[in-house]
Amino acid sequence: MQTRPLGRTGFDIAPLVLGGNVFGWTCDAAQSFRVLDAFVAHGFNLIDTADVYSRWAPGNRGGESETIIGEWIRRRGRHDDLLIATKVGSDMGLGQVCLRRDYILAAVEDSLRRLRIDCIDLYQSHWVDKDTPADETLSAFQTLIEQGKVRAIGASNHRASRLLDALEVAQLHGLPAYQTLQPPYNLMQRGEFEGELQALCRKEGMGVISYYGLASGFLTGKYRSARDAAGRARGDAVQQYLAAPQADAVLATLDRLADKHAATPAQVALAWIMAQPGITAPIASATSPAQLEELAGAATLALDADDLAALDAASTPPSAPSDSGA
Repeated sequence: MQTRPLGRTGFDIAPLVLGGNVFGWTCDAAQSFRVLDAFVAHGFNLIDTADVYSRWAPGNRGGESETIIGEWIRRRGRHDDLLIATKVGSDMGLGQVCLRRDYILAAVEDSLRRLRIDCIDLYQSHWVDKDTPADETLSAFQTLIEQGKVRAIGASNHRASRLLDALEVAQLHGLPAYQTLQPPYNLMQRGEFEGELQALCRKEGMGVISYYGLASGFLTGKYRSARDAAGRARGDAVQQYLAAPQADAVLATLDRLADKHAATPAQVALAWIMAQPGITAPIASATSPAQLEELAGAATLALDADDLAALDAASTPPSAPSDSGA
């Protein structure tokens, strides 16, 4: 499979990343193992998770996804052919985002234990901690890199101004810089990445692994009305996309191009992301080997210029959000 360099990390990755947010939530351990096996069998090589997955599910405390992945690694007996990415900083019981040095140094030990690995390939700040100076966070990452517990670092959910500040702090203090970014990005949610943030990532040579590639399942085409979303695990998230003014145009264009390429709407939606400037690979999650099989087809689907233009036109986003926040 053709791979792409993940920014300046030195890693080469396949054009699709497996999201671990469903493991321990809508996908139990046994089914998660099957999905992971299918992912590897297709030649993909980056699995993304976070310590907080899936704390939001009733009865969960966080760490469930990492634990499942770790048990799968133990049963498989190897992970040298894979890259493991996880995240730190989400609320794990403190009631707030936290990227303090002491917190990170403790949290990494928990993630390593759950994942059953000695080193995390890509360790990412999950959210901006407005109360902790960037140099304190980056110095913690520097310690972990020096200790051999982390190979590369990245940021998630950082807008352009925050990301630029962190990059400048790293240069000023001789600290390791974020080498990747994980933003939300899909045909229904373009404004948070396109523009200033996309330009910054391209200028700095950063790898970008975007999440919400299928807009919580909306871009699969299985949600066409509020009734379709009712009672589903991601039903509330889907409602916002159903109400968007471009929703019908996007679904119609996906349907047309899926027919043209003998593909599915999900494959077309992911292939569009893979073709965008500055994107290394989208993250997508699957709850069954059959779903994984479908997603895998996106990696070999080549959209032509007319296809991309049609999707761009159908999904033209509203005005970009202010860059004054996180």
